[in-house]
Amino acid sequence: MAFADPDITSDFVLPSNVTGSPVDGNFFTFTSTRALVSAQPPPNFKVTKASMAEFPALNGQSVSLAVLQFPAGTTNPPHTHPRSAELLFLLDGSLEVGFVDTTNKLFSQTLKAGDMFVFPKGLVHFQYNADAQKPALAVSAFGSANAGTVSLPVTLFTTSIDDMILAKAFKTDVATIQALKAGLAPKP
Repeated sequence: MAFADPDITSDFVLPSNVTGSPVDGNFFTFTSTRALVSAQPPPNFKVTKASMAEFPALNGQSVSLAVLQFPAGTTNPPHTHPRSAELLFLLDGSLEVGFVDTTNKLFSQTLKAGDMFVFPKGLVHFQYNADAQKPALAVSAFGSANAGTVSLPVTLFTTSIDDMILAKAFKTDVATIQALKAGLAPKP
């Protein structure tokens, strides 16, 4: 059985905390991406999401978006979206992208500005700006108002999975697992 956003029986869904004043065009307008226009690239990879968590008007609409900013040499680490495919449109720069299917085959490509690439729903994928000088800018569209993101490094090495289990799974030792965890720990 495939999972998808539920069908709604009205034109749109109002959050439960919206009462009193009538809904107007402001409810259907998302302005948080304005700050990205003509802005300097951030020092680290940055995602600006417009999912139903940030933009409640998307609830029930089966669509969301993210703007991905890649300073030179940065990556969006391997991750999955359990509830949606991702359609990435590269606006500026170049990106190395790829996904791994359920037979462990890698499908990769070098994208240039104006290219699009689709990452099938639920499959592990990544993006990498290999250019050491120039940033890259992309927009990703999702077929869910809440596509979800499971970052493999974060999920595996910053949760409470026992070090011994991870060491056995990765055929390494506990010291290596602890070094990986230390590298992913939040900086004070």
